[in-house]
Amino acid sequence: MTSWSGRRLLVVVAHPDDETFGLGSVIADAASAGADVTVCCATRGEAGEVASRYEVAPGELGAVRVRELHDAGAALGVSEIMLLDFVDSGMVGDADDTTLVGAPLASVVDAVAAVVARVSPDVVVTLDPTGGDGHRDHVRISEATVAATRTAAPRSSIYCGTVTRSMMLRWLDAQQQLHPDAGHLELDRTELGRPDDEITTMLDLGPYLELRQQAIALHSSQRSPFEGMPEDLVDAFLRQAPLVRVEPRWTGGPLETSLLVGDRPA
Repeated sequence: MTSWSGRRLLVVVAHPDDETFGLGSVIADAASAGADVTVCCATRGEAGEVASRYEVAPGELGAVRVRELHDAGAALGVSEIMLLDFVDSGMVGDADDTTLVGAPLASVVDAVAAVVARVSPDVVVTLDPTGGDGHRDHVRISEATVAATRTAAPRSSIYCGTVTRSMMLRWLDAQQQLHPDAGHLELDRTELGRPDDEITTMLDLGPYLELRQQAIALHSSQRSPFEGMPEDLVDAFLRQAPLVRVEPRWTGGPLETSLLVGDRPA
């Protein structure tokens, strides 16, 4: 385990559960190694699809998901959670200027930059604009985070947590069988996931499998993307974390095995 003692990790996501479903083991690994971890979430997830077994009063989903965010964050070792004030844009449909994707990009960049300046992180991890699940809010928060960090903390390393294309196709095949009505199935399969040869960093996070699953369960209002999947596929998703290093710019070579390898001195 690489020591994070005295280091600060900032994770910037679009919705409550992104931090756990996508980056939970990355957070747990850094926190366990001594990092001060902050999670910044852009929305309250008001447009999320409620799990079939869960009941929530109209208009209360955002508050429920924020509570779940805090509970899961505490389980993973997060020191602080910061919420921005954008509205969940949903997967499709009209998005007015209060939503994350409908707001001017400059206003999203400014909001994230204020968080970056306050945290002064050594490493920033966000979602992947080209290799995720195609959600437009994920693309927007990634673009804004990279731009904000380059301005507000130019010596911070920046990574995008991603999913390889090969794994995404395996996941979609499973979803087709398990949840044939899922909105993700309408997305273009040829554009989902990051091509495997573009991965710069692969973290071995097997020791956090149980903790990650516990944190996932705390987002009980949402259907886990791993629900009902074969155990070997869940294990493949959760045991390793592929990322793409944005800053310092990747120049090739062996895959990194730590987020601190590309760290730049102050």
